[in-house]
Amino acid sequence: MRANAIGVALLATCLWTASPASAQQRPLITEDPEVVGSGRLLIESGIDVERDATYPLSGLSGNLLSVPTIGFSIGLSSIAELQIDGGLYQRLTITERRPAPLSEMLEITGDRTRAVKDLVIGTKIRLLSEQPGRPAIGFRFATRLPNASNESGLGRDTTDFTAQLLFGKTVESIRVVANAGLLILEDPTQAARQDDLLVYGLSLARALTGGAEVVAEVNGRANFSDPASIGAEDRGILKAGLRYTRGPVRVDGAIMLGMSPRDPDIGVTAGLTWVLDAFRIP
Repeated sequence: MRANAIGVALLATCLWTASPASAQQRPLITEDPEVVGSGRLLIESGIDVERDATYPLSGLSGNLLSVPTIGFSIGLSSIAELQIDGGLYQRLTITERRPAPLSEMLEITGDRTRAVKDLVIGTKIRLLSEQPGRPAIGFRFATRLPNASNESGLGRDTTDFTAQLLFGKTVESIRVVANAGLLILEDPTQAARQDDLLVYGLSLARALTGGAEVVAEVNGRANFSDPASIGAEDRGILKAGLRYTRGPVRVDGAIMLGMSPRDPDIGVTAGLTWVLDAFRIP
């Protein structure tokens, strides 16, 4: 109840006051089926601060700093883009250590641990454009690579795969985007075992005056196995914030609220997005 009630209220406020907005970027992670555009390059970077982040596999909890988070979206055609997301540095200030499946592998001295973020490489394709009475529909698949080591306590040392259907529709004054799909998580504690999870997202955006927007989303995953494997439990984040666009540059900021005991209690994110015409498609 702690953060959930506040987050739901923020989401509902945006829903009832929303007006048209274009395909979203930071601080939202729910994927709009619209792509960046042929020959265009979207570059985004930011900083995330999370309180009481939890890592069930390593048994660590603490306050997490990620800086800079980095993302690239490359327009391969009018209907497809390549996405590369990751981060150069994340640091966990440890507040609690518990016995866990991978805790004996930790190589940590003191009360801090650090690592790069895992790299995620994906492709998004718009299958259908938005029409009256029909949403835009897209498809995205992505692979997360094991760049963060399990010795740091911040990584799994496994490769995971995600496939999602994407929907986007502007209804009167509301831009609504929804995602649903499958996440396949390798189990780092047992060979030849995996967890199949539902991943979901719902976001909305309202355009204000002078290039400003208010945005909100709920994004997470659900494991219907009983019991769920350690490290593959349900997770979810509620987020609400603002974006401001001037020309090709957009700045953003948002508050994040955890939806489960394994999610951060609260966090903040801020960043910058730049879109440019990078090359011509022959």
